[in-house]
Amino acid sequence: MSILAKKSTPQAQKVWFIDAKMYVLLADGRELGVPLEWFSKLRDATEAQRMNWRLIGGGVGIHWEELDEDLSVAGLL
Repeated sequence: MSILAKKSTPQAQKVWFIDAKMYVLLADGRELGVPLEWFSKLRDATEAQRMNWRLIGGGVGIHWEELDEDLSVAGLL
């Protein structure tokens, strides 16, 4: 199998919010910025609710218990 064929699963390390965007720092150093408008539960949540997240699956997803929201890093990419 070639090195190019071996793709690692992207993993989140950190999540933060600025203005109307959510940012995700990936283990490989990339930073993603996506509009909160894409995720109505996050858009309508309080700052405290948004910040109450945890990584799931070793960082392949992000979970907000209070909001009943799960996002996959692959889906964000």
